[in-house]
Amino acid sequence: MPTPVPLPQDPDLGQLRRRARELSRAARAGDARALELVASWAPDRAGGDVPLNLAQLVLARRHGFDGWPPLVRHVETVLRLTWVPPTGDAPAGTDPVDDFLSLACLRYDGDDPAHARAAAALLTAHPEIGSASVHAAAATADVDALRRLAGPGTADAEGGPNRWPPLMYLAYARHDPHIDVAAVVEAATVLLDHGADPDAGRLWHGLPSPFTVLTGVFGEGEGGPVAQPRHPAEQPLARLLLERGADPNDAQTLYNRMFGADDSHLELLFAHGLGRADGGVWQQRLGHTLSTPARMLADQLDWAVLHGLTARVQLLARNGVAIRGGRWLGETSVAGTAARLGYPEIVEVLVAHGAPRPELTAVDALLAAALSGDAAAVAAAPDALRAQVVADHAGVVVVAAADGRDRAVELLLELGVPVDTSGRGDAGGHQRWNTALHEAAFRDDEALATLLLDRGADPTVRDARFDATPAGWAAHAGHTRLAEMLSGHESRWGTRAPGA
Repeated sequence: MPTPVPLPQDPDLGQLRRRARELSRAARAGDARALELVASWAPDRAGGDVPLNLAQLVLARRHGFDGWPPLVRHVETVLRLTWVPPTGDAPAGTDPVDDFLSLACLRYDGDDPAHARAAAALLTAHPEIGSASVHAAAATADVDALRRLAGPGTADAEGGPNRWPPLMYLAYARHDPHIDVAAVVEAATVLLDHGADPDAGRLWHGLPSPFTVLTGVFGEGEGGPVAQPRHPAEQPLARLLLERGADPNDAQTLYNRMFGADDSHLELLFAHGLGRADGGVWQQRLGHTLSTPARMLADQLDWAVLHGLTARVQLLARNGVAIRGGRWLGETSVAGTAARLGYPEIVEVLVAHGAPRPELTAVDALLAAALSGDAAAVAAAPDALRAQVVADHAGVVVVAAADGRDRAVELLLELGVPVDTSGRGDAGGHQRWNTALHEAAFRDDEALATLLLDRGADPTVRDARFDATPAGWAAHAGHTRLAEMLSGHESRWGTRAPGA
């Protein structure tokens, strides 16, 4: 059978039932695409009638389930645990406690430090908010209020604007970067002692990677450490949760924290069993839709290799992570990828842990030389070889920019890579997402942005994902000065003389 297709964001049982009825009707009417679906996912039933129960089986298998009842049970579980975060900057305004909780907590959808500042201002103006409910007391680490409000019936009760248990509000609150760490740990202990679930979590828009209590504590993510900071009590709070039974195989934590070079989260998770066991309660709830611990760690290794995180590769290998491709590299040689990307230290680590030593073609060797900053090798390369590197690997200039390898970007441009080449900065460069200038803007790398502009980069180019210019990327990441500089180049770009 073909590879299953994941369920969409915010799955809907009514929509799935309608799709099954439509598939049955279309197949019975002889629609070629409908009949092809049946033949692909129920080959033993192809060529005959397609009643509703067969159409339901086809849809279930297409989404990776053995039958319609398991699919229905899964979607019911997802719907019960789905969290759709609030949007916009202003809360509803109907309940000051809910308004505070909405502003104070990370939402992973338009996070902005201004929200946390607004929550802090609201709490200062109305200090009684902090003890008005068990959820607010958890968010503010008000231990006295928690001792009064928390109990067997309330320590794990859903409430507040997100319908979260109190421990999640404690973990996701960011209104006070100087909150008393000891009070936070004691507040969590009070909740745990009264039965709070250390593995509590929700499914963001119904997607299968749960945002757990641990996820909130460790923080960060695609929005970066400024918009989505770690909890001020990150390490002691995470350690407490793990000691009280939180599953260290936390897929969303691993994803959110992989973008930076710090590995303190991995060290703590490995110390408490990351990579071992079967994935815990969330694996039981979500089944095949959630990655296994082994697959989670294969993805971590992929990312570390692709982005030159030597210390992380060493940490993963030292903890028994298999040297194999995951989400990004698949069947591609992990050590070969490290060699092509100019990371000889990573190659040695991988080889020391069982990977075969890679042999590079002349094209790959020149690419590796450029990426590792070997200007002499680039200067000595024959024209035909330089042209082949550009033809095969131009998008890697975006990867180099995303990783802050300014010298590598410069040498790739000297090889002949067009300065406005599009690529994907987080996974090898070959998808046409954005330019190197977008990456420099997002990283607040003014020196690289200036280099690219001096080499003729077009500041008005919009990326293929968000339809934004580099200035827009800088503004989104909170880099006001660079955003203003790039906006100035945008406004002047259209007035340039031809060929300038």
